[in-house]
Amino acid sequence: MFRDKTPQAIEVVRLHKRIARLKALARIYKRAEVTQNALLAISNLAATVTSQEEFYAIVYNSIDTLVPTDNFFIATLNPKTNEIEIPFFADEKDVHPQDLYPTSTLSDTLACGLTGYVFRTGERLLCDDNKFRELLDHKEIISLGSDCHQWLGVPIKNNGITSGVIVVQSYDQSISYGDIDLELMNFISHHISTVAEHLQHQEQLEQAISKRTQELSIAYEKLKQEVSERRRAETLQKTLFEIADLATSNIDNARFYAEIHKVISRLLAANNCFIALLNEQHTRLSFPFYVSQLNTPSPKPRPLQDGLTEFIIKHQKPRLFHKQDIDELISSMSVYTQAPELNNTRQIHQWIGIPLFIQGKVLGALTIYSFNAHQNYHEKDLELLTFVSQHIATAIERKLSAESLKASYEQLEEKVNQRTQALAMLNQDLEKEITQRKKIQRQLQHDAKHDNLTDLPNRSMFMEQLSQAIKHLRRHPLDKFALLFIDMDRFKLLNDTLGHLEGDRFLIETARRLKKCIRVNDTLARLGGDEFVILLDCINQTQDAIEVAERVLKALSRPYQLAQKMFYSSASIGIAISENNKSNTSESILRDADAAMYQAKSDGKGCYVVYQRQSHQQIKNIELEKELQQAISQQQLQLSYLPILDLRTQVLKALEPRLFWVHPKLGKIKQAQLNMIAQQCDLNIELDKYTLTQLNIDFKQLQEHTPYPLQIQISLSSQHLKHKHALRSLKNHLKKCQFNLAQLYLFFNEKAFVQDNNAHINAFECLTQLNVNLGINDYGSAHSAINSLTFLPVSILKLDPSYCAHLESEPHYKLAKAYFLAAKALDLTVNATGITRAEQITKLTEIGIKTGQGLALGDILILPKQVALDCA
Repeated sequence: MFRDKTPQAIEVVRLHKRIARLKALARIYKRAEVTQNALLAISNLAATVTSQEEFYAIVYNSIDTLVPTDNFFIATLNPKTNEIEIPFFADEKDVHPQDLYPTSTLSDTLACGLTGYVFRTGERLLCDDNKFRELLDHKEIISLGSDCHQWLGVPIKNNGITSGVIVVQSYDQSISYGDIDLELMNFISHHISTVAEHLQHQEQLEQAISKRTQELSIAYEKLKQEVSERRRAETLQKTLFEIADLATSNIDNARFYAEIHKVISRLLAANNCFIALLNEQHTRLSFPFYVSQLNTPSPKPRPLQDGLTEFIIKHQKPRLFHKQDIDELISSMSVYTQAPELNNTRQIHQWIGIPLFIQGKVLGALTIYSFNAHQNYHEKDLELLTFVSQHIATAIERKLSAESLKASYEQLEEKVNQRTQALAMLNQDLEKEITQRKKIQRQLQHDAKHDNLTDLPNRSMFMEQLSQAIKHLRRHPLDKFALLFIDMDRFKLLNDTLGHLEGDRFLIETARRLKKCIRVNDTLARLGGDEFVILLDCINQTQDAIEVAERVLKALSRPYQLAQKMFYSSASIGIAISENNKSNTSESILRDADAAMYQAKSDGKGCYVVYQRQSHQQIKNIELEKELQQAISQQQLQLSYLPILDLRTQVLKALEPRLFWVHPKLGKIKQAQLNMIAQQCDLNIELDKYTLTQLNIDFKQLQEHTPYPLQIQISLSSQHLKHKHALRSLKNHLKKCQFNLAQLYLFFNEKAFVQDNNAHINAFECLTQLNVNLGINDYGSAHSAINSLTFLPVSILKLDPSYCAHLESEPHYKLAKAYFLAAKALDLTVNATGITRAEQITKLTEIGIKTGQGLALGDILILPKQVALDCA
């Protein structure tokens, strides 16, 4: 018989069982902790790895601590080739599948096995012997590699599409995989997918950064080149101003030539330099300036011989000689044959000689040279020095003239003193002295009444003549006279580009042409700057003044020869006809002609306008405001469309709407005049809204005649951008448009942007939210800084029409090209305006400008009755 267990024994057995359970739970928790740490490490690494191979190796090491892995590999699907690849493989028995199946395609082989099955089904697979035989019997797979105990494959998915498979195998019968292993592998597959997507995005980002960096580098190089060219141009312009200032400065010759040398040295290396001048008989050379690195003394004056300086003066052409060129001249006995003692060229590396044209003849030479082979001159240096030498020659000419005049004054003073002393002895000489003084007095009176540049009557004398004409009209009320106020267009641009000397020559030539357009009894005067006036005495009718104005416009439209270039100009003329009105004064008539001239400028320049007192008063009258408001409310304004064409193919690219008003009394009032009236009446915003409303009505009819989306380019007043209420109203008006706003280009004036750029920047940001395109018109008229465009979301620039009008001038051509290159560097499109001749189209095409508008490209189209888009 067994003895019953005691309570103490039972308690001991129960405690031993609890200890066993606790040890089992501890082992489970320990494994869970190891698993959790491994998975956390994988998660952290997924966000920091830089390559998939690195991540695969880390995953393998982590899985090997959690799941027995006799075989582990990862298969991925290449999206470009659509083939299966194995970026990572580790097996205790088999070698890499690429080595195991060398005679067949790896992708095709894997597609037939368990890996390909997971790719096709997109489901995870835990395969033992029974499942393997079942798949073989159903011909779902073929047997590949060594036999294993269990095979576990989990798909790697990206956006729901299987992009890879992660696989582990066990060859040991004692090792089996369960649900925990499946979940573990599934978790790892998600991280592999995340890493792949992360690395793909990183690669795309690096490619985008590399491409943008390359684009910015190219743009930077272009901008740097443009800045360099501008700085060079500014330095050259500053140099020319300094040379011009030296010509009028009251300094001695030594300092004068030393300052000239400093100016040249800022442009290019001139450590060795001299200036040679001919005497009045052209038989001897003198050297007023000489500097050399060898500290040799200045050459003494000598007769003309056969040196290099004489060679330049004789041939009258700038030359750049290298050492071998000089040796060839010596060998050919062209130089230093008569005077070999002058040959000091043995150490010279390069030599530049420029002839100096003084008073239209070569009267000297400017020379620079170098001894060092590292200091080289190029053809562009020769061209630059040739250009500067023209101004240096002018400065020397003025300096010599001033010295000659000073000498003449000194001689005059000496003669006056001699004659004054002679008066004490010879009374008969007194009469001669009085005569001479009267002549000088008349000259002074003439100078006080005439312009010192053109020798025309100045403002003071002209106003006296005009006052006399008004007094004569009051005594003879049947007589009539006319006043023509002439203002030259773009004269400031001429001064800025060609210099004040060429500007003076332009004014002198203009005065000469104007003299040929009037009668002997008429008065031509210069008021100042580029303003001229003509007083036509005793005319019969207004047509007489118009004929003179037409002759003036024709004479001034002929090209000017300035700085060895052809320069085209034009004028705006205001005509005032005298009236038998006692309140008329010389100032009021001049003011009327001036007002008519500004009206001519507003009408497009290069034309004349006859002052009409009634029309001028109507424009300022509040009654015209009421008429314009009524015309807007009754939709009496009409809309026309100006074609914008491709300059090469003449294909229509866009249309620009323009308003006009057929007034019952004033006739047809165009867009420019409407803008002036609206400016006075504060109706600019209403005009723009009227244009947008009519455009919304016409757009469908316009689009029906073009096979592609039609662009509309419209100029708006900057009043929309100055107040938030006006800007909100413009945005609401644009939202009402029934066509795609991406086809709409809104242009605002450059001058308004310069005056208030902050308002434009803020307003432009708001307008871009509507998907409209923005641009700047009349670009170049206000000369705003090109870097200011970087703050604006603009895509297109319209050049000021004056650039097309002066493309024949080389400086204007270069300035237009500079604007185009700067805009191109900022990815901006440039549109030319005011094209009137076929030659301008050729010049613009050479610059690179592709689109433009103007009389030479087509007339205005008028809607809504019919649309004729045959503008090619």
